[in-house]
Amino acid sequence: MRILIAAAATLTLLAGSAFGQTTPQTSTTPAVSSPNTTNPAAPISGANSFTEGQAKSRIEANGFANVSALKKDADGVWRGKATKNGTSVSVSLDFQGNIVSN
Repeated sequence: MRILIAAAATLTLLAGSAFGQTTPQTSTTPAVSSPNTTNPAAPISGANSFTEGQAKSRIEANGFANVSALKKDADGVWRGKATKNGTSVSVSLDFQGNIVSN
């Protein structure tokens, strides 16, 4: 009788775990952008975990200098001023790491 109960319990656990598995869905807005790519819809609103120092470092690593006045807006996007190729631009960094300038 114990064997029967143990077998039933094991089958129940196995069946339950099979139903709990789902196929991962692909996302068009990953948490972090892949190297050398930019989301065409950037900057994307979302909870941004970059600190101000990390945001500045990431922007500078992408060819910008004199990064200043960085502020995180209500959409979670870091926005500030910088220079690139001698031109002053506005720059944005979203939670995916996308950098947009204009």
